[in-house]
Parts: sequence; structure tokens; C-alpha cells
Amino acid sequence: MTTAPSPSPIRVAHVMAGAATGGAELFFERLCIAQASSGLSVLPLIRKDAARAERLVTGGTRPRELKFGGLTDWRTRPQLRAHLKQFAPRVTVAWMNRAARFTPQGDWILAGRLGGFYDLSYYRRCTHLIGNTHGLVRWMREQGWPHERTHYLPNFATELAHTPPVRPAGLPPDVPFLLALGRLHTNKAFDVLIRAMAHLPGVWLVIAGEGPERAALEDLARKEGVADRVLMPGWATQPGGLIRACTALVCPSRHEPLGNVVIEGFSAATPVVAAASQGPTELIRSGENGLLAPLEDDRALAHQLAAVLEDPALARTLAAAGRADFEKTFASTPVLTAWSKFLSTVEAG
Repeated sequence: MTTAPSPSPIRVAHVMAGAATGGAELFFERLCIAQASSGLSVLPLIRKDAARAERLVTGGTRPRELKFGGLTDWRTRPQLRAHLKQFAPRVTVAWMNRAARFTPQGDWILAGRLGGFYDLSYYRRCTHLIGNTHGLVRWMREQGWPHERTHYLPNFATELAHTPPVRPAGLPPDVPFLLALGRLHTNKAFDVLIRAMAHLPGVWLVIAGEGPERAALEDLARKEGVADRVLMPGWATQPGGLIRACTALVCPSRHEPLGNVVIEGFSAATPVVAAASQGPTELIRSGENGLLAPLEDDRALAHQLAAVLEDPALARTLAAAGRADFEKTFASTPVLTAWSKFLSTVEAG
């Protein structure tokens, strides 16, 4: 009696030409590693970045590094094509604009993966588009993309429920503290959050991130009289311990297409308070699995934060509902299942 040969694993190439840090870039790494661990054959093609390459190798993949330069970079596209032809993926996923501009068509299904409301002219060679929120997918269809060629595939967050809590250095013992994560950029609205701190006496704030707004935010904290309660320790490369330790996680962004930080809060069973930008509005049912405040309103944001700080029962209820949403939709298993279904069933254009 002969046994049928095992089917070959699905082959997928992921092309990432993004920055060294960022939510999309970090999720790209997590997804490549998780897909490889689940049995898929994965080829990450990345902009030259020794640290990212090392993480991908440690995670069980064999990345290829390319220049992905400016308009005068004429070598990357043929090199990219050669790597793809040799690997022969069923699906190639181009992450964001630069990757989509460089990635050629070929004997593979080309999909563009968007994490924001990008210029769709970069994706003209793609036959499918992937959005990580329902709002993005609706917007793609409003731009004329057919229903059958636009797909919702959410991000998954790291499992944080059992991560040991870590209080940051410089924080007095036992004081409640709020945590915000992200690039110090105007889109993140950390200025609104710092102004909100003036209405929350005795509460400390930790903003873990780096970026061009650092000096302006430090100056604002001094002007608002809260500098002695605001810590800005720089990037937290492993923020899970901080998320588990904080009293509430805050996402005050003016513009936030998704809000990975919200999903991370859900994972950690930490109550989340956010401004009502695009992504958080989709993720949070205010009063049920988190709290929302109007955009640009420091007093309203402070009010919602005070509700969590002053009502432990409410904080526990919000945290438990967020955790339930994580397990159902944003944990690795349901997200990898959705990706596997897409990769195995998506049709060429």
C-alpha cells in the first residue's frame, strides 16, 4: 500500500521596504516568523537592516536584503525579480508604498498590504489589496477596487497575558501610571495627553517612544506644570511588561488607521482609553471593551482616564472584554487562519 505524498507547503513572499521601527514593520516580522513556524514556506525580502535580518533569521526564516533606494536605484527591481523567480511563491505581498513600487508582476499573485489610507497609484500592478481594518477595506472599494479583490486581514498582537509586569525606572513605588507608546510625532497627539495630565493630579504618565516632537513635548510638560510626573524614557523594544504594569493604556492619536497599541492592551488585559480616531473607533466599543474620548479634547480624555483610575470595577470589566476580543479576533491563531485561507484560495486577477 502506498501513501499519497504530503502536499507542499504554501509559498509566500513578503516584501518590506519600510523603516527600522514602526507598527507595520514590527507586525511584518511577527507575521513572517509566525507563518514560518506554522509550516508555510516564507521568504522575507527586506530593505537592508541588519537588526531586522537577525530577528528574522532567529525566527526561522531566511531573509534577503536589498537596497530599496530612490528613483535612481535601478538594481533592486531586477534583483527582487530574480529572488522571487527562484523562490516561486504562490502569493507575493508588498507592504506599503515603496515595496509596491518596486515589486514586479510575475508567476505569482501580487497583493498590496496597506496599513493606512495610502496613494493607491503605487498599487497599480497588484491584483489584490489587503487592509488591516474594515474601514480601510471600505475605503478601497470606494476608490473603485472590486469587492472580490479587497480583503480584511487583521493584525495579531503578541500574547501578553502572562508577561511579568515591569514598572519603569524613575517611577515612585505604588503610584498609578498611564502608558502611551509610539513615535513622538504630531499624529500621535501626545500634546493632548500631556495637557490632560493637568486635570489628573497625582497620576504619572510614561510616554515610551522617540521622534521629532520630543523637545516640544518636554517644553509643553513644563508649561503645563506636569513635567515632574511625565517620564519619556525612549523606545521600549519589549513593551509588554510596561503594558501589563500600567493602570491604563492610552492612545490619544489624531490619526491612527489601526492602533496596534489598542490590540496590545487587549492582549495584556489592560484597560484602554483612546481618542476617537479611525482605528480605535473600529476596535473600541466605548464603555464595553474600552473608553473613547473626542479628538483634540484634553478635558474629555482626562475624564475618561479618571473613570478608569477611580473605578477599579470598571477597569476590570473593560480589561476582560478587551481580552475576550483579543482571543476571538486578534490572537495569532485566528489571524494566521485567516491569512492561510487567503493565501490558499485567492485567485489570480
